[in-house]
Amino acid sequence: MFSRREFLQAAVATGAILGTAGGGSWRALAARQALMTEDDLLKFPTMGNVSLVHVTDIHAQLKPIYFREPSINVGVGEVEGKPPHVTGKDFLEMFKIAPETPEAYALTSVDFAALANDYGRMGGIDRIATVLNSIRADRADNTLFLDGGDTWQGSYTSFKTKAADMVEVMNSLKPDAMTSHWEFTYGIDRVREIVDELPFAFLGGNIFDAEWEEPAFEATKMFERGGVKVAVIGQAFPYLPVANPRWLFPNLSFGIREEQVQENVDAAREEGAELVVLLSHNGFDVDRKLAGRVKGIDVILTGHTHDALPEPVLVGKTLVIASGSHGKFLSRLDLDVRDGEVKGYQYKLIPIFSDVIKPDKPTAELVDKVRAPFEKELNTVLGQTDSLLYRRGNFNGTFDDLICNALIEEREAEIAMSPGFRWGTTVLPGQDITVELVHNATSMTYPAAYRSEMSGKLIHDILEDVADNLFNPDPYYQQGGDMVRVGGLGYKIDVRKPIGSRITDMTLLKSGEKIDPEKTYVVAGWASVNEGTEGPPIWDVVTDYVKRKKTVSVEPNTTVKVEGV
Repeated sequence: MFSRREFLQAAVATGAILGTAGGGSWRALAARQALMTEDDLLKFPTMGNVSLVHVTDIHAQLKPIYFREPSINVGVGEVEGKPPHVTGKDFLEMFKIAPETPEAYALTSVDFAALANDYGRMGGIDRIATVLNSIRADRADNTLFLDGGDTWQGSYTSFKTKAADMVEVMNSLKPDAMTSHWEFTYGIDRVREIVDELPFAFLGGNIFDAEWEEPAFEATKMFERGGVKVAVIGQAFPYLPVANPRWLFPNLSFGIREEQVQENVDAAREEGAELVVLLSHNGFDVDRKLAGRVKGIDVILTGHTHDALPEPVLVGKTLVIASGSHGKFLSRLDLDVRDGEVKGYQYKLIPIFSDVIKPDKPTAELVDKVRAPFEKELNTVLGQTDSLLYRRGNFNGTFDDLICNALIEEREAEIAMSPGFRWGTTVLPGQDITVELVHNATSMTYPAAYRSEMSGKLIHDILEDVADNLFNPDPYYQQGGDMVRVGGLGYKIDVRKPIGSRITDMTLLKSGEKIDPEKTYVVAGWASVNEGTEGPPIWDVVTDYVKRKKTVSVEPNTTVKVEGV
């Protein structure tokens, strides 16, 4: 293990080597040198007797990646204008972050392409291992490492191995517990097979057997750290049977189950828990509301909505921690727990700059081992992009626009729909589009690209339904994704109106005609939750399109007009 001093020395040395050897512009070299002299990347005012380390929503990204944070993240109702519904320059001002700094690059979309060339990729499980080793060396047995779920899905290798690659690598990091969401899209049999062999707790206090209404998984795990009895309660994604195919886990029911959460908290306190942690995949706004209604939770480690916040949000006495996604960040929360309550804390959202943090050698070797059988296919070049390809944003993402263009042309459709997933990495202008990068945005277990006829009314109803999942003013009715992306179709949305009246002025872009509720249109899409959906896997559709185009250009989409913001 690294000592803290050795870790920082190694991080600086490695960054200097890579910054010089990587060449590039003098600006890039200066930027990376500035990054390394920013107070020491991992300087932390150690305090208290318990350290919580949190990572979430890795989405099977073993290697360093580019990932652009959203430029639009609309909040409605009571959370309008509150974190995480603050982006771009407003985010920088709110958290007093200077533009063009490493922090600005990591946490916002501002000047992303230019800063990406300066500061490089982020994440990488081997770098996470190095940071984790450093914290454990500093805190000894006072550390709890907790995984917020969405860990096993989102890459070519995780799809091909049915998550075996991620399970093996994550096991090597020795988490103390995890919760879940996309894990269940491998099917209940595969989940049970993995969970039975996990050397740590798989928690889901809100997962019940649908027939008997009995707990299907362990809810709570008790630990002792720093002389403190700690209860970790797991909360899986509550809307799994709605957002993902129910037929993959037909005998399970989910839900927020607020009363059950309170019962689990009360039971933990009765067992002597002095610190209660909710390891949650609810999504930020759901957890913010939950924190105000359930008594006795000290910390909520939230996930699912991929938000990265440099400070905790305090709801009453509950700290809500948001640790980002795709391995870009690791959260460290040091707590001073005495007399059965939290007396103080120190927090840092640690950015995983891959050119600065030295890879942990055993983890790097393990990552290379699990990827080795697939390296040739992963690195196969399909074409190039002239545009920045990204996914995040409430209404549009250029990678999704690329997918919609591919669906329209390859499936001969008038309209395309691509789900508002928040997972998927970013591709820089001029970068090769490889098989791996396509799969980072498409790998899943129900990838069929369907082609069907839909009435104008049905298309409107779909858009209205998804909009309510995102913009219902009650967080308990939100599912935490982004708006379904559309190709070949423009529309207007007023986010403050009720369901049924948000979507207006639907227009077929090719002809300029208004969508007729009674007329049928040829629609292509993917990721249908309906069992038996037929069509080629979406990655084949995108692959064929990129190969044919050779170089793709995707301009930012302006066909969605947003009101009420």
